[in-house]
Amino acid sequence: MTERLLPLFPLPLVLFPGVPLPLHIFEPRYRELIGECLDEDLEFGMLLADDDGIREIGTRAGVVEVLERFEDGRLNVLVEGHERFRVVALTQGRSFHTGEVEPLVDSSELPAAADVERTLALFRNLVEVADTEVDEPSPDSEELSYALAARVDFGAELKQELLELRSEPQRLRRVAELLERATKAVTVEREVRQRASTNGKVAPPDATGTLGG
Repeated sequence: MTERLLPLFPLPLVLFPGVPLPLHIFEPRYRELIGECLDEDLEFGMLLADDDGIREIGTRAGVVEVLERFEDGRLNVLVEGHERFRVVALTQGRSFHTGEVEPLVDSSELPAAADVERTLALFRNLVEVADTEVDEPSPDSEELSYALAARVDFGAELKQELLELRSEPQRLRRVAELLERATKAVTVEREVRQRASTNGKVAPPDATGTLGG
């Protein structure tokens, strides 16, 4: 395949650049796709697919490791996100989706040190409030926004929003907003559970933003 022509794997999730993700491959067409990528050392494109259809902005993925092969042909693999892309046109001729793509490049603007420190502090606060253990990414991470967003379950829609932003400072500010919102939701949910355990009359709110997504 040419550099512009990419095999595509639509899924109801978002892969960020630099982030590893385990996948279970069971459909024959995607077993074929992964098999070709392994045999020829190729990348494939992951795209969010939901009720709104297949999105046009996704992330190139490379297979890092085959974790398990099953007798019936299914695979468990570990992939890692690489560069982002935009689908210019979907193409036909294969059992799986393919498309002509172009790179999606960020602006050269770097985030301010104060924004980096603030966002990391908000992440630590969420981890503490949620009473869980999640490793903290390095503040020197080239794309800290992705590293942080990958550790919190903001939901696919919000993660796609982050993927489509073209500036790391802008993404980091948006991640900070989402972390603040998630912390408030977790705090309220905990208070509701405590109150409900004593009187059983309080309905919990719809809390979004849980760790580990």
